[in-house]
Amino acid sequence: MKKTTVLQVCVAFVLCSMWAVAGSPVDCPGQDTEGTSCTISIEKLLERAVQHAELIYRFSEDSKLMFDEMLISYGMNLHIPEGTMCAPKTVPVPLSKSEIQEISDKWILHSILILAQFWIDPLVEVQASLESYENVPSALLTRSKWISTKLMSLEQGIIVLIRQILGEGSLALEGPEQTSDRFVSSSILETVRRDYSVIYCFRKDAHKMQTFLKLLKCRQIDKENCSLF
Repeated sequence: MKKTTVLQVCVAFVLCSMWAVAGSPVDCPGQDTEGTSCTISIEKLLERAVQHAELIYRFSEDSKLMFDEMLISYGMNLHIPEGTMCAPKTVPVPLSKSEIQEISDKWILHSILILAQFWIDPLVEVQASLESYENVPSALLTRSKWISTKLMSLEQGIIVLIRQILGEGSLALEGPEQTSDRFVSSSILETVRRDYSVIYCFRKDAHKMQTFLKLLKCRQIDKENCSLF
């Protein structure tokens, strides 16, 4: 009990700090994201987007661990098989360094946007679902809401980066895959499995978004020092 209380206090402190320092990736005074330009430099936009992606991934990892602890307290232990495919089929994952070097900035930006848009609704559904759990940690609820909000902010930031870097206006991307079947549950156990699957898989895709954004930032700003990717 003491361990859980200390964890919740620490999470609350971290969340307050993050809200204070991590605003939206898009912060153009007097201009919304529908505009065709932004007064903030591409370098600053990329720095903010990377910061958002890093925090989202870090919090998604913590949320998964907190969900695990909650299930243990319920006497449950769920397991997602290794090799489970989480990303939308429209976002193939580069498997080698040579493949990573060959992908274009356009592919990176559009893939991040697809991933962000794909997970917005499932995360909102999980956030609502968690509120019906008994004895759910308040820190997990708060973190779930924070991740959903920041993911939507990241989506808007990526749209601006697409306009700034690629010079593209409106996007003609295919809509996210239909996920209604995956999120329909017939029992409490199925609801828990569904929520756990979303949290588990989003954590993996949040890491992809972070990695892709760091690669893009390196290409745009430190063009000669991208050997680590």
